[in-house]
Amino acid sequence: MLWSVLKILFFVVIVAALALGAGFVMENGPAVLLRVGSIEFAPSPLVAIICALLLLLAVWLILKLAGLLVAVVRFLNGDETAMSRYFDRHREKRGYEALSEGMMALASGEGQLALTKANRAERYLGKPELTRLLTAQAAEQVGDRKTAEEAYKAMLTDDRTRFVGVRGLMKQKLAAGDTDTALKLAEKAFSMKPGHEEVQDTLLQLQAGHADWTGARKTLSAKLKHGTLPRDVHRRRDAVLALSEAKGVIDEGHSIEAREAAIEANRLSPDLIPAAVMAAQGYIDQGKPKYATRVLKKAWDAQPHPDLAAAFAAIQPDESPEARLKRFQPLLRSHPEHEETKLLTAELNLAAEDFPAARKAVTPLASAEGANARALTIMAAVERGEGGDDHVVRAWLARAVTAPRGPAWVCDNCQNIHGQWAPTCDNCGAFDTLTWREPPRAEVTMPGGVEMLPLLVGPAPKPDVEDAPVVLHEGEVQDAETVEPESEDPAEEKPK
Repeated sequence: MLWSVLKILFFVVIVAALALGAGFVMENGPAVLLRVGSIEFAPSPLVAIICALLLLLAVWLILKLAGLLVAVVRFLNGDETAMSRYFDRHREKRGYEALSEGMMALASGEGQLALTKANRAERYLGKPELTRLLTAQAAEQVGDRKTAEEAYKAMLTDDRTRFVGVRGLMKQKLAAGDTDTALKLAEKAFSMKPGHEEVQDTLLQLQAGHADWTGARKTLSAKLKHGTLPRDVHRRRDAVLALSEAKGVIDEGHSIEAREAAIEANRLSPDLIPAAVMAAQGYIDQGKPKYATRVLKKAWDAQPHPDLAAAFAAIQPDESPEARLKRFQPLLRSHPEHEETKLLTAELNLAAEDFPAARKAVTPLASAEGANARALTIMAAVERGEGGDDHVVRAWLARAVTAPRGPAWVCDNCQNIHGQWAPTCDNCGAFDTLTWREPPRAEVTMPGGVEMLPLLVGPAPKPDVEDAPVVLHEGEVQDAETVEPESEDPAEEKPK
């Protein structure tokens, strides 16, 4: 701002000085006296100024003619490009002017004007390495995908613009949904510039989308090597890729390789819940229950999770409910105030038919505002186990039908809810964005009984009488619709 004001003041001073000088000359009569031999000229100041301007014009013309004469002489002496260079100077100047105007038009969002200027610059300059990129970007801005693609393909013929062409075509294919071709182009761009961060991220996302976990781990290592990824983030994401690689091995039936890959994933990131579960299962398959216990305890210390509890139960699948409750004590003491710990305590006591202890653990959760479906269903099972009235059980189940589901695997990028953990989001394709937390909205479906009560294993008891407690296999609770209602609106009745 200050510099602009100074320039304006300088211009005003110059104009004022010239005006004063012209007035002074006009007032003092002839100021120029020319003498050629015995002839004298005394023009007026105005005529002298005009003559000076004409003299400057004549000198400029003489210099131009001299330059042309020099070019002609060089041409006659064998320099075949002397004449073309002389006339190309003006074309080059106009070409660069068009190029700069096109870049300004592109930056200001005037795509059609930028495309016109790019064509004009190409016509004057004849340097496609300068104008093709402007043409491609201007065509993209106006939606002319064909022209843009042709410009990017033309860049592939020049070593100086090949990477830009490959990257541009990659983005074109991504926008068109052709991920297979985009993956090949991303691999080509990565081989040309392995340190380019945008290409690294694009290639990593495409490899994850195509389940190329081995290639994705190599790309991730390149990001770490070139300093575009912090070491702790690299460790976490490498564990995610190792886990995904292990799941792929499991699908192919290679159990030994799957166990090793799962254990490696857990070593890289012990707090990654799916990796801990898979590693524990690998140790169980190897007959190493102590190692499985150690892995699950470490993951539980980082974050209690129902999948960890289910895997911990699978270490000793045939134990009695009382023995299981005793074996689970180290987990229950780890985070005693955590919601998952209280729910697990209630489930274990419910399986052991210690209904007062189960009620004590689950009541604070079921009575709280916004109680989730799992807590309410456990409370219904406790009521049934203690021989409570049917309408009380139905009231808890009715609340569970419309209650929030509770924590779930939620994508941090698009907030999409997943039933199971996955390395990439099924909705937006983002990599490593699923976290175990409360969903952002309440309109979610109630999980099945096995998901709500994963630890109540064993054969389903057969009730001796009609009003006996109904607890199904794997902890499933009889649905409210299978019980004959005793009142017109049991959902509105308050639980005792």
